[in-house]
Amino acid sequence: MAREQLGVLHALDAAKTQWYHFTAIIIAGMGFFTDAYDLFCISLVTKLLGRIYYHVDGAPKPGTLPPNVAAAVNGVAFVGTLTGQLFFGWLGDKMGRKKVYGITLMLMVVCSIASGLSFGSSPKGVIATLCFFRFWLGFGIGGDYPLSATIMSEYANKKTRGAFIAAVFAMQGFGILGGGIVALIVSASFDHAFKAPAYSINAAASTVPQADYVWRMILMFGAIPAVLTYYWRMKMPETARYTALIAKNAKQAAADMSKVLNVALEAEEDKVIKLTGTQANSFGLFSREFMKRHGLHLLGTTSTWFLLDIAFYSQNLFQKDIFSAIGWIPSAASMNAIHEVYKIAKAQTLIALCSTVPGYWFTVALIDIMGRFAIQLMGFFFMTVFMFALAIPYHHWTLKPNRIGFVIMYSLTFFFANFGPNSTTFVVPAEIFPARLRSTCHGISAAAGKAGAIVGAFGFLYAAQSRDPTKTDAGYPTGIGMRYSLIMLGVINFFGMLFTLLVPESKGKSLEELTGENADESSETELQTGPTRTVPV
Repeated sequence: MAREQLGVLHALDAAKTQWYHFTAIIIAGMGFFTDAYDLFCISLVTKLLGRIYYHVDGAPKPGTLPPNVAAAVNGVAFVGTLTGQLFFGWLGDKMGRKKVYGITLMLMVVCSIASGLSFGSSPKGVIATLCFFRFWLGFGIGGDYPLSATIMSEYANKKTRGAFIAAVFAMQGFGILGGGIVALIVSASFDHAFKAPAYSINAAASTVPQADYVWRMILMFGAIPAVLTYYWRMKMPETARYTALIAKNAKQAAADMSKVLNVALEAEEDKVIKLTGTQANSFGLFSREFMKRHGLHLLGTTSTWFLLDIAFYSQNLFQKDIFSAIGWIPSAASMNAIHEVYKIAKAQTLIALCSTVPGYWFTVALIDIMGRFAIQLMGFFFMTVFMFALAIPYHHWTLKPNRIGFVIMYSLTFFFANFGPNSTTFVVPAEIFPARLRSTCHGISAAAGKAGAIVGAFGFLYAAQSRDPTKTDAGYPTGIGMRYSLIMLGVINFFGMLFTLLVPESKGKSLEELTGENADESSETELQTGPTRTVPV
């Protein structure tokens, strides 16, 4: 038996879709636009950084970042993000979602600008300061994951909650697209204004001095959308679930939500005291009770996000290498430095436009119809299928007549990542854990994902190197090659499908129903006997 729900929480669950829902999506979503822009724009400029700071006179190929430098530049923001997810996730449950929300945004603004201003008279100096600021940029981005998801889940109604949380995350697609478009505009403008020959014609002249401004401008642009939403973030009231169930301030929760919903709500103080005093609302993260009720759920959300991000981030960060390997981007020596940025940005923009962005919005449209479980299982299944379809006949795809086919298949893996586990792994942890641990558990799940991203970013860099020592990038040992790397990613996606079986379905239920927070004493024993059914029947 469940107790009668608090009036303020019932009002939120039953509310029709209103303007404040869309306001919350835009405010939280612009943070995610910035997150994705900042995390993925680095992949657009790493080759340019190699040409500017690691040029070797007389070399047949343009300069590239040494392996340890490339790994640091690509991976340091992920290390910061992982740390930020754990820290701000915990802080969001201790101090409140709103109080911490502004801190993360300001950190992102300051560090986006500082990344572009990276200083030093030597390559080591520039790269060291870039890595320093990108770590703290990642730290701020990390906080945005648990806070945005938790705020949106606690504001949403139960009928369309999945779509609202997924819509916040879908802004990541626009962030990736935005990064590509900004890089296209900046590189095209500089390429037009400062003409330069291809590297093979004149190596020294192929990188004009003004190229140093290109990567800095691309990185700094990430601060703009974050600045634009800061005021609105600060105006958002604290979520009623935090105020009532954690801060135990029924009067404030009712007052805040009365303004948001434009209805009169009663401040049920006695009910809040009674509700928050039960065993269902007092156990901690490291308690036996949590392990009984939510241990398998946390294993499910962490493992699936970890496995997904190995595949997702290795694909995303190394798109340029994959496209170069199949000849979709011309060889580096046949272009000047700025034109290479243009070509890489064009490829990323096309992939984002044709598969990444549509995949996110398919999830938004269908998540509350199909359910989280079905979408995640289907996504992992098709990612596995397409990875193997690319990998097994890999030589076939490298032949010139088949390159467009490769790009289509590669785009489909992105489509089903986003219309699949990349969206659902973000949504589910914001729904299935108790309010007082929700932000923390989402942060832990997201941090497991970023650990996977680090494995993908660092591991794929080495694994994808050619088995032929003459064809590896400068400074890299031989790897297992692109074909076997893609097979590995296919196997990882298959394991993601298996671990999805641990994740419960949360469609159409209130947050308190899912977590047992409004269960009375007699039903608490029932809740302890096993987790929520995972596979919908």
